[in-house]
Amino acid sequence: MERDELQRAIEAILFAAGERVELNRLAMALEVDAKDVEKAADALSDALSFERRGIRILKLEKGYQMVSSGEMAEYVTKALETRKPPKLSSSQLEALTIVAYYQPATKAMIEQIRGVDSSYSVAALLNKKLIAEAGRLNVPGRPILYQTTPDFLRTFGISSLEELPPIEKVNFGEPIEIIEQTQIQEPEQENVEAAATEIQPV
Repeated sequence: MERDELQRAIEAILFAAGERVELNRLAMALEVDAKDVEKAADALSDALSFERRGIRILKLEKGYQMVSSGEMAEYVTKALETRKPPKLSSSQLEALTIVAYYQPATKAMIEQIRGVDSSYSVAALLNKKLIAEAGRLNVPGRPILYQTTPDFLRTFGISSLEELPPIEKVNFGEPIEIIEQTQIQEPEQENVEAAATEIQPV
């Protein structure tokens, strides 16, 4: 394989991967000796830096990853912060609002406020990673508690829950019992680590 073609192939693979790709994996995919791949990747990295391109190729341990240039960080941040939020139905938005303002909240609390079954809305919000499990309530049945995620903040362009606009108090018919911290059973450590892995900053 010619050097130029090899560099283009490496560039395409790293762009499509979006994460670090092992050197040996690149060599196997390209059917080229690992030393030749390393030389081509290093040369491509130097060329991108010399030309002050908007992307860079980083050598991480025994692999390579394509990233945006640090010089362009300001523009990348602005672009990602202003991205459109995912489409939410009115029922999903209602459920998300309740979790945001009353978190941690159980599905029963959401349903008490909305007056209808909210199983589908909660599942949809979990799937969109806008809410996540936050332990269980230490009461009979041990219902799951939900809270908003970092993705929720990024999606709606706020840095903390304190930036949420105030809302008027709603008459819920029956008073909502405030959940005390002592009533919350934290999720198991492995679940916390799994949730942290799924929710990555953009």
